This record gives sequence, structure tokens and C-alpha cells, in this order.
Amino acid sequence: MEEIMSELPAAHAAGAGAPAPENDAKARMRAALTAELPEEIVLHAEEDLRPFECDGLSAYRRLPMLAVLPSTIEQVQAVLRICHAHDTPVVARGAGTGLSGGALPLESGVLLSLAKFNRILDIDTANRRATVQPGVRNLAISQAVDHLGLYYAPDPSSQIACSIGGNVAENSGGVHCLKYGLTTNNIVQIEIVTIEGERLTIGSPALDSPGYDLLALMTGSEGLLGVIVEVVVKLLPKPELAQCALIAFDDVRKAGNAVAEIIKAGIVPAGLEMLDHPAILATEEFVHAGYPTDAAAILLCEIDGTEGEVADDMARVREVVEASGATDIRISRDDVERALFWAGRKAAFPAMGRISPDYYCMDGTIPRRALADVLIGIGELSEQYGQRVANVFHAGDGNLHPLILYDANQPGELENTEAFGGAICRLCLEYGGTITGEHGVGVEKIDQMCVQFPSAELTQFHAVKAAFDAKTLLNPDKAVPTLHRCAEFGAMHVHHGQLPHPELERL
Repeated sequence: MEEIMSELPAAHAAGAGAPAPENDAKARMRAALTAELPEEIVLHAEEDLRPFECDGLSAYRRLPMLAVLPSTIEQVQAVLRICHAHDTPVVARGAGTGLSGGALPLESGVLLSLAKFNRILDIDTANRRATVQPGVRNLAISQAVDHLGLYYAPDPSSQIACSIGGNVAENSGGVHCLKYGLTTNNIVQIEIVTIEGERLTIGSPALDSPGYDLLALMTGSEGLLGVIVEVVVKLLPKPELAQCALIAFDDVRKAGNAVAEIIKAGIVPAGLEMLDHPAILATEEFVHAGYPTDAAAILLCEIDGTEGEVADDMARVREVVEASGATDIRISRDDVERALFWAGRKAAFPAMGRISPDYYCMDGTIPRRALADVLIGIGELSEQYGQRVANVFHAGDGNLHPLILYDANQPGELENTEAFGGAICRLCLEYGGTITGEHGVGVEKIDQMCVQFPSAELTQFHAVKAAFDAKTLLNPDKAVPTLHRCAEFGAMHVHHGQLPHPELERL
């Protein structure tokens, strides 16, 4: 992470400066693409390329050489086939809401936008399945089947805007992933186009299929293995009843321990979220959800099911949190109040924009038993680096979202923020966690991959990449670092063995 900005030209990192005149490589690629595609979908002017210069992690910016907006799978196949023939890198992009720089384009590559793939193709109520294009918004699926009493479970905070293809690429979760799982648990089949332009079906609408589980491999692969053009998702029946408890604590450690005790008691909430004091203050001022501003931390614990199940489990939750030191417990009286409780959590990220010019959203995951210790550790790092941090996270599955507040206009603050973020990643690893839970690695945490994985495992990652993309043209320099980079980062010794694929020797 600390090295990323040094690798980006200053003008592009800041999003400033005019692009260079069209060079020979750009002219050749533009000619090759427009020979097979409508000229109007191949964008080349700076003002047309500027919207694609970054994703939600806006600290890093680059202009792509070209951008293409296909509307059919055949056009996607043509783009990839042409790029493969010309050895030109390709970065696939959905809604651009990602938070790890996974959709950051390349100055020497093509940005492939799937924004026009925004149709729900089929709704199969008998089998509770929906077939959708990758540009369909996450929330649009649930809205389309609401009248049928069904919904799509994964619900990232950006669900109003994020696209299902990006959700698959990053294996996104959401506030209800504790009970209902991540994206990988809620899809059954995808269609992809390989870098050579071949169309493949991976997975099956059936409960299981023979052979290697390539669907699990593709989910969370961050665009390194293929371009998703169709997804079959699971639909769930809406529960009879859902209630949310807003639980306040006067100490962060008590709140963290309460999370572990709830799960230990055998209760599986539909959602179990936590906000610390800085996050409570910012969110309450923004949304007015009724959060107690004197609390050190709050939990939002949602129980769903039949009326009897909800009543029994909510009573058990009350017993557990009272024993854990809760200072206030409020149970939603109706769906309106429940939605208000969740509105605060869903708006926690944008709420930070009112109290800081910029914020840097981290995404580590830790065992639940370590929640309190890691939160205290983040507080100590905040003092060490001299920067404020607000914590908003999926407490039930230990997925942290520390929001580091900074001002990009102040010299050195971004670099200090990156170092702070790297320290949080290392803290998660020290407690047996991992550097990401749902945002992906992208360019943001690629150096921390060197800390988490030894060279033997990284070598196998490159072997998988080579099996799908021998020329390393799909989203290169993302997610999986080269061994040479890790050696330079100082996280491991230089790998001297034979790499498992000839194309990987140059890495």
C-alpha cells in the first residue's frame, strides 16, 4: 500500500493534467476495435475517459487508453479477442463503487464497461432463481421480486448503486451476510468470457455439479480470470417477521465481548453490526436515527423468522447483552423503526463526508473473540499516527471497516493514511484474521498480500491466473502481487525456484 502512489505518475494520481496526444498504440487499438464495433461505443477523448479514472477508492486515479461500452455479449467477445491479439491489457468495470482500486484502469489498456448490461433476464419463482446481467444493481433484484414475497440476501451498503457483476468479482457481503452468507453462497451459475473471447458457463442451477468448484474460484477473483456477462442468483422468501435491537454499551470491550457471547449462545442473528463512539456521533448528526450519542459503542442485532422464533431469540439476546453490561436496549416496534435503525448504519460511510474532507475505508476480518482487542489496538494506532478513525463493521462475522479520516490536500496525509491502513491490516493478521472481507485487494492492499501469504502460495495463485490468462492481460497488477514486488516490499525472501508456468518466469 505504501508503495502504490510512488508507482503512479503524479498527474494521474491527482487526476490533473491533460493527456498525451494519441500515440501509435492507442491509434492502432482504436482502429482495430472500430473495425469490428460501432465507432460510438469506443471512447478515446479525455472528457469521455475521465469518468472511468477511478472507482470508489478515489485516492488513486489513471486515465485509460480507451474505454469501450458494449451492449451485447458478442461485442464483449470481440473486445477481448482483439485485446488478446494485440497484447493489450483489459480492466472490466461495473458501477465503479468498489473500495480497493480494483477497477483502476491502465494508461496502456482498455477499460471495458458493462454498464449497459442492466437487464433482469428471467425470474424463476418455482426454483427461486433469477438470471441477471452483470450491470443490474444489487437492490434492483429485490425490488423486482418484492411482489412475489422474495428477495436477494446480500446487501452491501452500496446496494442502491453497486452492480451484481462487481459483487461477484469481489464476493461482496452486507449487513445480513452473517446468517445468509456472502455472494458466493447466493449464486449458482455465471457465464464468463475469457481473454481469448470464448464464452463459458460455470456452475449449474442444480444443487451440485461434478468437477472442480470453479464457481467458488471465480467468485472474488477480482476480474483476473474472466469477464462476467451473466449471473444466476438465489432468491429467498421474505421472513414472516424481523425485529432489530439497538443495544448501547459504555465500553467498547463490553460491546465486543457481547458479540462473541451472542454467537456462543447459539443465536444466529440476521445481522449483527457495531458502531463505535465517533461513528455514532457522525451518523446521528447525519441521519437522526435515534442513536444514543453518549454510548461508547452500539450493536444493531436483527432477528428474523416466524413470530415465535423472533420472540424467543430476541428474549435470549436481551439476556446475553444485559449480562454483558449493556446500558440501554431498544427493540424496534415496527418496520418503520427497524428501517430507521438500519438507515443509520447504511449511511455511516457518507456521514463521514460531513466531518472530514476525505476518508479511507479499510476492510480487515478477524475472529470474533478478538474484536475488543483489535478495536483497542486500532485506537492505539490512531494515537500513534495522529489521525482520527471511526469504526463501522459487520461485528457478527468479524469484518472491520475502520474509516481513517484525512485531508488529501494536506501534504503527506495520504501517505500517512496508507501507512496507518497497512498497520491495521497487519494488526488483523496478528490476531489470526485476514486483510479483506468483502472489498477485495485491488491495488490498495496488494503489499499486505505479501505479508499474509508465503511465496509458495503466491506461486500457486499465479499458476491459477496463468491457466485462465497466460498473457496476464486481465486486470494486471491487481490482487495478487508478483514475488519480485514482495521481495522489494521486504515481506519475504526472493523466490529462486522454478515457477509453474513459462509465462510466469518474467514475474
